[in-house]
Amino acid sequence: MKLRSTLGACLGALTLVLSMSGSAQAAQGNFHFKYVDGYGHEQYATLHDPHSGKCINLYPVGDDDELPGYAPHNQTDTAVTVYLNPSCEGPQWRLRANGSPAKDTLEVRSVRFDAP
Repeated sequence: MKLRSTLGACLGALTLVLSMSGSAQAAQGNFHFKYVDGYGHEQYATLHDPHSGKCINLYPVGDDDELPGYAPHNQTDTAVTVYLNPSCEGPQWRLRANGSPAKDTLEVRSVRFDAP
């Protein structure tokens, strides 16, 4: 009887761990920003369900040779820190989850979403 109880408890714990591991990897929702392309045209970019807990250099503005992106808008369920420089360095600003769009003057090259 003890073996059956122990096996049941182990299987229950394993099921719980496996069901939680997928949701802890990404913020749910979209993160938007604007940028100016090589032709001088304003473009919009979106990250869909971005990875949480790691630095993301934003394509195509995550390089010092390019103009930074601007007007970030966090529509995810997780707060995010936006950085002026690549590799999540330099001046930073926090945007709350499901917040309003930031002003066009807030520039961004990289982001880090909070780990849930």
